[in-house]
Amino acid sequence: MTDERAPAISRVALGAIVLIVAQLVVRVVLVARGDFYWDDLIIIGRASSSPILSWEYLGHSHDGHFMPGAFLLAGITTVLAPLQWWLPALTLVLLQLLASLAVWRMIRIVVGRSARAGIGALVALGFYLFVPMTVSAYVWWAAGLNTLPMQAAMAFIVGNAVLLVRENDDPRRRRNLVIASVIAFVVALTFFEKSLFILPVAAVAALLVVRMQPGVGTGDYRSSALTVTFTRARALWAWLSGVFVVWVVIFLSVSTATAGSHSLGQMWKLVWRSLNSAIVPSTVGGPWEWDRWIPSPPMGFPAVWMIVAGWVLIAGAAVWAWQTRRGAVSIVVCAALYAVAAQLPVMWNRSSEATALELAQTMRYLPDTALVFALAMALVAASPARGAHGAPAAPHPAARAGVLAGAVVILVSALVSTAAFSTSWQRDPTGAYLATAQASLAEHSDLVMFDQALPLEVLTPVAYPNNQISRVFGRLDDRPRFGDHTDKLMVLDEKGSMVPGGVSPMREVAPSEGTCADPGLTERTRLALSGPLIEWRWTVSLSYCANRDGEIGVSLGGRELRVPVRAGLHPVYFQLGGHGEHLTVRPLTDGLALHTGAGRVGEPIVAAYAP
Repeated sequence: MTDERAPAISRVALGAIVLIVAQLVVRVVLVARGDFYWDDLIIIGRASSSPILSWEYLGHSHDGHFMPGAFLLAGITTVLAPLQWWLPALTLVLLQLLASLAVWRMIRIVVGRSARAGIGALVALGFYLFVPMTVSAYVWWAAGLNTLPMQAAMAFIVGNAVLLVRENDDPRRRRNLVIASVIAFVVALTFFEKSLFILPVAAVAALLVVRMQPGVGTGDYRSSALTVTFTRARALWAWLSGVFVVWVVIFLSVSTATAGSHSLGQMWKLVWRSLNSAIVPSTVGGPWEWDRWIPSPPMGFPAVWMIVAGWVLIAGAAVWAWQTRRGAVSIVVCAALYAVAAQLPVMWNRSSEATALELAQTMRYLPDTALVFALAMALVAASPARGAHGAPAAPHPAARAGVLAGAVVILVSALVSTAAFSTSWQRDPTGAYLATAQASLAEHSDLVMFDQALPLEVLTPVAYPNNQISRVFGRLDDRPRFGDHTDKLMVLDEKGSMVPGGVSPMREVAPSEGTCADPGLTERTRLALSGPLIEWRWTVSLSYCANRDGEIGVSLGGRELRVPVRAGLHPVYFQLGGHGEHLTVRPLTDGLALHTGAGRVGEPIVAAYAP
């Protein structure tokens, strides 16, 4: 019997290797065509402005997420190779490889060593590796740092839980499985609070495996599947439950996930959109059409026929499993419940009435659902046939050929979807802007620059202050110094090129008394503005003529800023915080007298755009 099994098992293992390597090639191509995007720049900005080992950085609630592990890895990456995409891309590839290997280990543990379930194991693995549900969160660095460690840990812990509930009397091995699982759980939680779902997934998977075992449920409550599952892995459940409770307390005390307005109606609309327009068409390799409204990420728009085909496939697979496999109904129901339950906290956090429903079509919240579906496929493949006992039934050759043909069709469809997503993902200006800006900053490293916002197409002001160039480019060594005054204003344009700058005409500054021949500004003077200013960090441009070199003090109703001036006629630009209806100027150097012409208060902009 062993001789008959070995070649088949080897073929299954070889097939798994081919699938994992093929996925790795696809994922390398995806990140090679990608670059930083949105939250990546926010995290880089925070890593550039705070010590990466400080609690201020690691404990920050990022858009409701508590993710110190992800922040630490991103911070180390930013320090080692600031704004160099190759290192984040490498971390994504390695994390994906780790997750893929963990998923294959989980599948092999679930189906056991029987070659009869080999086809089902490969189908489950192929589904996880190539289904479009896992793509969008992978190429986006910030999202990948959340989801990939969670996927790896979930697969690893589920595999360990299944091993523990099977008969194994080696106490040392059991202890090692528990310790490794607890460590993996804690690590995953530091990357993504959604990793809390690992505990119920592992418990349910172990329960479903135990239900298949002979003798379970034939006696009193002590032989019930629930009792056996709990007692055989009681140490695992105790430790994971303790970590679960502690992390929930920490998360609720730190996170701002519950802030803002929420709507139950909007949440259920988002959940349904995620199910019907993302999860269901993904089961047949869709969608084939991806579109993006910059600066938003790509959204999938499946054709109606693809949604219908997905529902038909799901219904057909569920009916087939029910009719041919014992216990399959419970497996299908649990997978469906997870697909809904896993969306609830995320969609509740995004359930403002202003949230576009297309958010659910970005699919970045679905990688763990794909993993649970793959787990469900493995459990069905491992289930005994109806009327049989023990090992899974060997598939009929015709059925095997049909499954393989269908899997190939779906695989091709998934690759078409992945290629379409990659094309849409490339249509983002961030990478080109960052590359041009880094070259421009290096070329003008002797300048003093003012802080300015990134282009709206790259990062909008909602991310302030992490949308400022001093944050995003702060870790670069070869760049200008960011200061608060200069006599030569240079700015980055929307393409990232260094160009002469000006000041937007938010308010005009009245000239001072006197002339250049007879400067009248010799003491503290309030220059009227053309209108009031709200509290903000403003940029001011003044032309002046001074009788000598020296310093002046300027303020907008707040802290005074010291600005050097030179003898003769010159421009000066400075940034300061404040508000009010006057700009106050006073000479600080003895004997300094000057005359200021009309000036402006506003934001630094490209000079060609300043009227």
